[in-house]
Parts: sequence; structure tokens; C-alpha cells
Amino acid sequence: MGFIAGLRAEFTKVFTTRLWWVLALVMIVYLGALTGGLGTLFAGLQTGAIRASAGHVPRFGDLAPPLYSFATSIGYVFPILFGALLTAGEWRHQTITPTFLANPHRYTVLWAKIWSAVVFGAAYGAVAVATSAAGTVAALQHFGVDTELHDAATWHLFARAVLAMALWGFVGVGLGVLVPNQAAVIVTVLAFTQFVEPLLRLASAFSSETANAAKFLPGAASDALVGASFLDLQNNAEGTIVVAQLDGQYGGLMLVIYGAAVTVIGCLTTWRRDVS
Repeated sequence: MGFIAGLRAEFTKVFTTRLWWVLALVMIVYLGALTGGLGTLFAGLQTGAIRASAGHVPRFGDLAPPLYSFATSIGYVFPILFGALLTAGEWRHQTITPTFLANPHRYTVLWAKIWSAVVFGAAYGAVAVATSAAGTVAALQHFGVDTELHDAATWHLFARAVLAMALWGFVGVGLGVLVPNQAAVIVTVLAFTQFVEPLLRLASAFSSETANAAKFLPGAASDALVGASFLDLQNNAEGTIVVAQLDGQYGGLMLVIYGAAVTVIGCLTTWRRDVS
């Protein structure tokens, strides 16, 4: 079985399960609530419609780009989970055995999984961008804050967000190869993306030295590729928080490096092992 047939088989397997649309539905609800709620809060504070406890009106700078970036800053967990489960799920349900029997060339199977995850990652990115944009626009228009949809830079941000989500799908497949246990990879992804990295980036933001190191973290690299992050809101509001970012192209390169690294390590450790 060649690469095209393998890719077609991967898409067929995806569409015969509920995973793809359940993740998409959860992502829409999650991002819609966050962007709508936080967009309302920040826009209300900036315009004075919501009074801050200290009595002053905080200034966050341009609100639209950081709020739009919720699509990737928060939503990137979904293409990672999709890509990871695309591989680890096969070990969990023992469908990896007929997969390798149908196509004994394991690296062809892996390439097919990577490219299917990239395609679905881009699709998740498009949905995430649309959801974040809808919530942000509704909140900002309610308070008369510029949505910046007329600016070409905003649409470039949307395109880069879709690219970032596609790359996160690649990273997810690599994690699924490295950690083929379904429960373990889910816990690993959720723990790192929702707790470990956010805390590391928060802790690193009080000095330029640690901030320069933290910019190489995967989520920070993704934000650099997109060109905006919700952390910019805190930076603009406080003026004392240090937020360092890679250049956009280097952020994308870092994501590719992360994906390649975990995939190669996984290939050397688990992908070649015998299956029953």
C-alpha cells in the first residue's frame, strides 16, 4: 500500500469515529465562551463601562489581536490531542495490528498519519479562528472598540493561526508515537498545555533572562508564529511584565523541530516494536 492509499485509509478511519467532531464541538464551546467572556471583560474595563476595583481605567493597547489569538494560544490543545490519539488510539484499540498487516511499511503509515493530522489541524484552525473571531467581534462591537477586521494584518494573523494549528497536529502525532498509551498521552498533553507551560511562561515573565529562555517553549513559539498572544494583554496593562518572542518564521521552525524531535525519538523507541 502506497502513501496515497495510506492517507485515504487514515481519513476513512477518522470519519468512522466520533473523535473529530467531538473535539471540534468542545473546541467551539470552549473558545466561544473564553473569547466572548474575556472580550467583554477587557473591552468593558478599557472603555470604563466596567469599573476596575482600583478605580483607574486600565489600558490594554490593541485588544483585537490578542483576543483573536485565543484560537491558537488556548485552542492548540485540540489538534495536539487529535494527532496524538490518531496514533495512540490505534495501540489502545489494537487496530494497529491490521493497519501494519495492510501496510507493512511502517514509515509510510506514519507519513500518512502526519499529513492527515496536518490537514485536520488546519481544519481545526479554521474553525477555531472563526469561533474566536465571532466571540471577539461580538464583544468589541458591543463596547464600540475597533475590531480591526478592516486591517490586512488581522487576516494575516488568521492565516498564520491556521498554519500553527496544522503544525500542532504534526506535534500531536509525534507525541502519540512517543507515548503510545492513550490515557498517558492525554494526561501528558493536558497537563503540559494547560498547566505546566502557562505556569513556566508566567514565572519567566519577570526578568529578561528567563523570558528569553521561555520564548523557546512550544506554546511561545506558536504565539510567535501567529504574531499575537493573550499574554500581550497582561504586558500592555502592567508595563512591568517581560514578554519575549521569536520572530514569526523562527516560531514556526521551532514547532517543526518539536514535532520532528518527538517523532524521531518515538520511532527509535516504540514505533518499531513488535505488535500482537
